[in-house]
Amino acid sequence: MSAKSKRQSLIKELLNTKIISSQEELARLLAKKDIHATQATLSRDFAELGVVRVVTENGIRYIFNSDEAGKQISKLISYEIISIESNESLIVLRTLAGRAQGVAHYVDRLNKQEILGTVGGDDTVLIIPDRTKNIPSIIRLIKNLMIRYQY
Repeated sequence: MSAKSKRQSLIKELLNTKIISSQEELARLLAKKDIHATQATLSRDFAELGVVRVVTENGIRYIFNSDEAGKQISKLISYEIISIESNESLIVLRTLAGRAQGVAHYVDRLNKQEILGTVGGDDTVLIIPDRTKNIPSIIRLIKNLMIRYQY
């Protein structure tokens, strides 16, 4: 697991189990686990993970905003998918190393009836269509997403 993946995984765990109200507090908690991160690094991690700062009845807190995370991930799709291949029954996406699970999660969250589900490895995503006749439309969907978010 890369240092970034390890750090982001721990950030997710901490935000899901503790009330964290500042990046400094998060940095201290990470440091206790021998992960040192600057404020700039945490800000980038927050943007990638969809973490937002909210005001609650107990004060300020960082939480996950799934809508924001989806927007951030969708902007990266065109860069993360390397190729799309299919056979008579399945679709395979090749991704950058370490990005398949994020891409699989994004595809699952599209909530398309034609997609039963995905399986994400390290650099490969398996897309399982509801019917083989829908494979071309799923491929078009993925290609359109890739084109839409190219800069």
